[in-house]
Parts: sequence; C-alpha cells; structure tokens
Amino acid sequence: MENIIWKDDYKIGVDFIDKEHKLLFSTMDKLLKISKTNKAKSEWACQEGVKYLKNHTVEHFEHEEEYMRSINYTEYEIHKRLHDNFRYKTLPALEEEMAEAEYSIESVRHFLGVCIGWVVAHTQTEDQAISGKTISKWVDIPHEKEKDALEQSIIQLIDEIFHLNAKLISEQYSGEDFGKIVCCRLIYLGQNKEKWEVTLVYEEQLLLQIISKILKVQYQKVDDMVINVTRYISRQFLEQIRERFPSIDLCDVEKESLLTHEQLLDMFERSHPPCSLLFDTGVGYFAFCASTSDSIRGKIGASLDAKNAMNTIKQYLDRDAGTVNQNANCTPEASKKKILIVDDSDFMRCRITKLLEGDYEMLEASSSLSAIKSLTVNRPDLILLDYEMPVCDGRQTLEMIRSEKDTADIPVIFLTGKGDVESVRKVMALKPEKYLLKTLSDEDVKKNIDDFFAKQK
Repeated sequence: MENIIWKDDYKIGVDFIDKEHKLLFSTMDKLLKISKTNKAKSEWACQEGVKYLKNHTVEHFEHEEEYMRSINYTEYEIHKRLHDNFRYKTLPALEEEMAEAEYSIESVRHFLGVCIGWVVAHTQTEDQAISGKTISKWVDIPHEKEKDALEQSIIQLIDEIFHLNAKLISEQYSGEDFGKIVCCRLIYLGQNKEKWEVTLVYEEQLLLQIISKILKVQYQKVDDMVINVTRYISRQFLEQIRERFPSIDLCDVEKESLLTHEQLLDMFERSHPPCSLLFDTGVGYFAFCASTSDSIRGKIGASLDAKNAMNTIKQYLDRDAGTVNQNANCTPEASKKKILIVDDSDFMRCRITKLLEGDYEMLEASSSLSAIKSLTVNRPDLILLDYEMPVCDGRQTLEMIRSEKDTADIPVIFLTGKGDVESVRKVMALKPEKYLLKTLSDEDVKKNIDDFFAKQK
C-alpha cells in the first residue's frame, strides 16, 4: 500500500461529514508517505501524525453522532458502538503496539493498515447508511453481556490452548489487513438444521509460534504440516466454545475450507457476521467470526474432505505464496493465467469457475467493490466482467479499473445476457477486449478464453 486517495464515491451527501472524511483520508495518506522515509526522520513525525489522526477521528465521531441524533437515525446505538469500539479499544491497542516497537516503520504501517481498512469499510457501509444510500450491515450484534462472556472465554482458551495472553482490540472486525493470514472456515449443522458459520483467522507469525511450541520444532514458514495442525486446533478450539456456550448449537461439521484474504473480505462484504472479534496475542493477531447463516454462497474455497485434503492444501499454499499451480496438461515451466470473474450471480460465477479452473487460476468477486479490493491484492491476467450488475454496473466498474494506473492495462471481457444490436453497441463503445454472451455454450466460452490467451502469446 503506497497511498490512499479520497474518492467522490465515498461521499454520503452530508457536507461537513464528507469534509471530515476527506481530511481523515488525507491525514492517513500523509502518514503513509512519512512511514516510507528513514527511521530517524519518521519517528517523531509519525508520533505527531498518529496523535493528530486520533484526535481528529474522535472529534469526527462526536460530530457524526450529534448529527445522527439530530435526525433521529434509527441505527444510532449500533453505529455509536462501532465508534466506541474503535476509539476506546482498537486505537489505544495499536498505539501501545507502536510505542513498544519505538514507532518502527513496520508498526506504523501495521497501524495504518488497520485504520485504513476500518475507515474505508465504515465509510462505504455504515456512513452511507446514515443518508439512506445503503442499509447498515451490522445487525443482530450480541448484547454486551453475551459479547463480554464470549470475549472472556476466547481469551481464556487462547491462554489454555496457545499459552498466550490476549486482549480484545476490536468488537467489529471487518477483515482489515493485518498481515499474512491462515483462515479456517467451518460450517456446522445445528440440531434444528440451522447453519452456523465460524471463521478463525490466524496471523502467520502467531500460527508459526503456536505450531512450533506444539511440535517442538522451529517452523519458519507455513507448510502442509502447519495447515493440518491448524485445522484440528481450530476444531478443538470450537469444541471448547461449544462446551462453554450450549446455546451455540454446533453439532456436525458440514463443510470445511481455507480462505484467502480476498475471500475473507468477500465474506464480510456479503454478510457481516454479528459476532466478529479481533484479539492481539502479543505475537500476532487472532480473529473469531460467527453467524447463524451460511453467508458465503457459491465457490469461495474448495471444501476439504479426506479425499481432496492433500491437493487442496497444496493449492492453498501455492496461491498464498504466489507460486504457480500446475496440472497434468502443463509443463513445469508453464504458469497458469489468472482470471477474475466478477458477477453478482452465484450460479454464473460457479459455472465459469468450474469450466475454466482446470487450465486457469480462478478468482471470484460478487460486486464491483469486491473486485477492486481483489485487484489490489491479486492482480489477474484477465477480468470477466458482468455488464448488468446492480448498484455499480459493468460500465462503472470498468471506469474504476481504468482510472487507476496500476490496473488500467488489465484486459476486460464483458459478460452480457443481451445480444440485441443496441445492447451490443453500448457494450463495445466502452472498448473492452470483446464481449461474451451468457447464453453461449460452455465449449464456446472456453474456446473464446483459450483463443484470447493464444493471441496474446
């Protein structure tokens, strides 16, 4: 992350709030630039900049809360809880971490990564809801007593299982980037057939320390052994949660999968888990996210089972390390091209992914926002973009892609369900590489993609 830029898309339509948001973005951008200078010059400047950012954030929260009260905003209490959590827990914890690290470049960028992730997500969802542009995504947040009991139980389990002292730093974790992660997602089927989705997120440095202690071998990187031990530690962890909270009806594991950071962000974009807690263990971050619905639909990470576990874990490690997956039809030197499919239809994403995943590395996004986030983390060689998406359609998404220097040259092929002359004219006026009708047969879709890459060669 080199800079953060305020965009008009972030406006909520309330002038003084938009101005304060813009100032927040500007302050974080300046801190990012300072953090890239040498330590001697940056330490004092970062301390002062962080102090200013904190004060401005707290002042902005007060102004925004006053405005919400003045218009009798119905979600005021939930919105204020989000503010309180950030100003009283997340910010102080991050400040303490920076102070202990003597405001090292790494600690400042860690601080900024969490702040930027929180502010951007909050501005685009909860703040937009104030003016009715969206609806609040944080619903059914547990009552304080329930949350406090779960928080203390998790802290106790981190002590008992991981032998680490943890503290809560966020009650509403939204997938903010805090470094390389391993993310275990489990779907449980309850007694009444309801589904519980639980996701445990481990920062890699935390995981390596935990596994090294357990196996009494010093691990320097995450490998298949680390992943497998993590899977069963996660189940043990959740078994202990179930014993402490019988009301959390976790019976049988129906699905298990490993998520990348992009897929974790996609989960939060689709449906914020009402319970989403972030802890600092002293050696790395740990997040616990739970909801009573299967909020991730479609293909969002291969489901693990006894037959495919070895191959699926290998693919997960290869993707995470940025290395090349290979298949029987590839030579060792040949790399898979990476394709991002952007479509709000679970069916269409699943269809295209299944069709192409044998020869290409497939990424998925269900909306324009999810697609833009994915591009910043995992640059594809081709984007298959649905033209008729709600809220932000293919035209607007393509404009955003081309407005950024780092993504402007990524080729885009439109997917459209309309083949009439006027519709085709509108699509091609945007000058994509080409367009594909969704009514094409699987064979024709595959041939078009293969031909596109063959011409590139």
